[in-house]
Amino acid sequence: MKRHLFPVLLVVAAAGLPAFRAQAQDKPVLNTAPPAPQPAPPRPTPVPATPAPESTPEPTFNAPVQSTPDAPSGLDFPNRKATKAGGAEDKPPTKKFIYTNFGLGFSSYNGLSQFNVSAAPAIGFRITDKFAVGPGISYAYSSFSLPNNSQYVLTANGDKSINTSSLGFKAFAQYIVYKEFFVHAEYEVTNAQLVDQDANLYFYKYKRTVATPLAGIGYRSYLGQNAAVDIVGLYNFDNTISSLYPPLVIRFSFLFNFGK
Repeated sequence: MKRHLFPVLLVVAAAGLPAFRAQAQDKPVLNTAPPAPQPAPPRPTPVPATPAPESTPEPTFNAPVQSTPDAPSGLDFPNRKATKAGGAEDKPPTKKFIYTNFGLGFSSYNGLSQFNVSAAPAIGFRITDKFAVGPGISYAYSSFSLPNNSQYVLTANGDKSINTSSLGFKAFAQYIVYKEFFVHAEYEVTNAQLVDQDANLYFYKYKRTVATPLAGIGYRSYLGQNAAVDIVGLYNFDNTISSLYPPLVIRFSFLFNFGK
């Protein structure tokens, strides 16, 4: 029995050897190789640097201003020296000019009204940049009148108004005081047609040579390099009944430069 059992065991053992080897190969095998080097850590992403705040410039201090004759406070305005074309502060473009004026006046005394219109062209010569003189002629028209409802009359013919006209010669002088402001004076000698009263208190006309001194102030408005308009207020120092002009005379004058 034992003889027959031993060969069987050998056969069984031989059959189970391959399965045993397969199981032995399925067991984990220990890693005896040296450890691999650790991977290097990732580099950090660079962060853009924040610019340093700009420093505020320190205030600078200018030298103290100094006063001048044109700017007593030491401060000056832009374009202070730039005046408009033909301004009184500029050098005049010419030495000669035509000066034509028109006058308008009105006065009233005890119901008697006097209305006056005049024109006087002249030629001016600039002695300096601010001072000018010149000769001229003058024409004046005057009207004396009473109200329509007045019980009086002016003439023996029953007229309530009487008119006169006069022609004369004059000389004037002007001086620019400040910028566009100036003083004006003139002396006029006129072959005048005047009015007077007779013994019956009627008015009548007659001729007489009259000297009229006038003086006042004016303002000039420039229209360009060669033209200007003046408005002048003059006082008549001969304000009697024989005067050609009322006590206050307002004139509008035109100035035109010509020549060199």
